Amino acid sequence: MNPDIFMLMRSIVPLVAVVTGIGVGGWVFTTWLRIKHGYPLDGAWGQAIYPKKNEEVIERMKLMSSENAQLRAELGSIKDRLATVERIVTDDSHRLTQEIDSLRVSKN
Repeated sequence: MNPDIFMLMRSIVPLVAVVTGIGVGGWVFTTWLRIKHGYPLDGAWGQAIYPKKNEEVIERMKLMSSENAQLRAELGSIKDRLATVERIVTDDSHRLTQEIDSLRVSKN
């Protein structure tokens, strides 16, 4: 091999490696940002990779929405119960005793 070509290759190869590394790093960073902020990912020809809109995904989204509504309702009732417990704990004992006695009388 000609020494001039070898010296030229020796100076070009690190430059190509650095440019390739920067390109791959930029692609990884861009993909990470898209995932983090909820943007859809694109394939090689611009087609959407995620989310795929098929019947299974739509059904799963409906189930998750209904489960979310149920959990929100349950959370609301738990907040109400917690407010009652907090009120009982922070009220003075005389008033609490009166309320318990009034509840016992109303049940009988």
